[in-house]
Amino acid sequence: MSITDIKTLGELKESGYKSISIKDELRKNLIQKLKKQETVFEGVWGYENSVIPELETAILSKHNINLLGLRGQAKTRLARLMVTLLDEYIPVVAGSEINDDPLLPLSRYSIELIAEKGDETPITWLHRDERFFEKLATPDVTVADLIGDIDPIKAMNLKLNYADDRVIHFGMIPRANRSIFVINEIPDLQARIQVALFNILQEGDIQIRGFKLRLPLDIQFVFTANPEDYTNRGSIVTPLKDRIGSQILTHYPKSVDIAEKITEQEANTLSGQKETVYVPKLAKRLVEQIGFEARESEYVDVKSGVSARMSISIFENLLSTAERRSLLTEDSSTTVRLLDFFGTIPAITGKIELVYEGEQEGAATVAQILIQNAIKTIFLELFPEIKKLKKDGEETPYDQITQWFYSQDAVELLDDMDDGYFKDQLNAITPLENLIQKYQPEFHNEDKLFLKELILWALAEFKILNKERFTKGFQFNDPLANYIRGI
Repeated sequence: MSITDIKTLGELKESGYKSISIKDELRKNLIQKLKKQETVFEGVWGYENSVIPELETAILSKHNINLLGLRGQAKTRLARLMVTLLDEYIPVVAGSEINDDPLLPLSRYSIELIAEKGDETPITWLHRDERFFEKLATPDVTVADLIGDIDPIKAMNLKLNYADDRVIHFGMIPRANRSIFVINEIPDLQARIQVALFNILQEGDIQIRGFKLRLPLDIQFVFTANPEDYTNRGSIVTPLKDRIGSQILTHYPKSVDIAEKITEQEANTLSGQKETVYVPKLAKRLVEQIGFEARESEYVDVKSGVSARMSISIFENLLSTAERRSLLTEDSSTTVRLLDFFGTIPAITGKIELVYEGEQEGAATVAQILIQNAIKTIFLELFPEIKKLKKDGEETPYDQITQWFYSQDAVELLDDMDDGYFKDQLNAITPLENLIQKYQPEFHNEDKLFLKELILWALAEFKILNKERFTKGFQFNDPLANYIRGI
């Protein structure tokens, strides 16, 4: 017989069911998973040796938790994944507003119902997915929203006076009894509302309009917040912070490899795009490097942070830019080009907050600078450094390329160029292949075209080549040759 087939309090007692608090429940199930060496927080990357051990320690300690970090650091995701540590079902007194435990009822309704019906009291079963409550803290949130208030309509319908506690309408927190309750962006909650949480966290009672109800609510609280110095909208009041057992600092991915895993997992890639658009590994690397550059940029507000959602949006726009081009050129399939990254600028401008210098440059210009810096960073990881000054007669690895451009006409890479012509244009620059064979001989053939394009862009960024933007694309040429021809 399934446990959910139990329908009355008497049957529940006969089954030997034992009531435990939600914090004990989380602790019990976490211990079982740790003993089996199972992954507790699936799909969260980069926290294996930092945030997750601290979070597991907090759960073992039966603490309420505050996840403190910049935007886009998986704080809410971690809180939602705690649901997997709950029992699949728990019994609830049928009709209870606050998920009363049939063996340990709290509300007047459940106490009176059990007193009346005894072992015949009907019970229902609550699935763990229904035991997660989430509230975004905004300045307009009231005590009535979170804790409750007197309901005059209920008083009128039941013909009760306001001294009777049955006129109370419970708020979100009492209704989340025996559940995980998440308050996102807790500093945005007004200080007086934060004060209303004191007793719930410490003493387990609630106060509503003069009623002081001793309701030892059984709740696992999880708060999320940005660092206090990020916003002037508010902060966590000190007495509330003191009642939160563990404060855990989250962080951004510390390596590009981890960032790539997150983007690949979270990006909304359509099946049609997967079939028709090939993304070179180097392009994926460039997507993530843009985010790393943004977090170090003098134009971006580091206190605001750069969300992992930016890389996800860039990747989605990158695929769509390539897809749109292939539709216009009628190519049945295509490969992402570096040119396509300029179609991702709208995904960058909306995801970064600029300091004064950035505002002066403009969001679109800053986005281009981030792309250019990412190109230079990746190039220097693959090829020798380009020295700003060199001695007379000193040879560099890039001399063959500059000589080729000196003796040839400019190379044009157009936004809407079909794949065949685009490939011919790059492959015609034979010194590019020689450079790759010397320094990156094991590079995958299907990705070489993107690498050749990256070399051109990097040489232009380092002023070895000249790059000019025109209406439908870019032109690469030798700056000295143009000067001489101009004479």
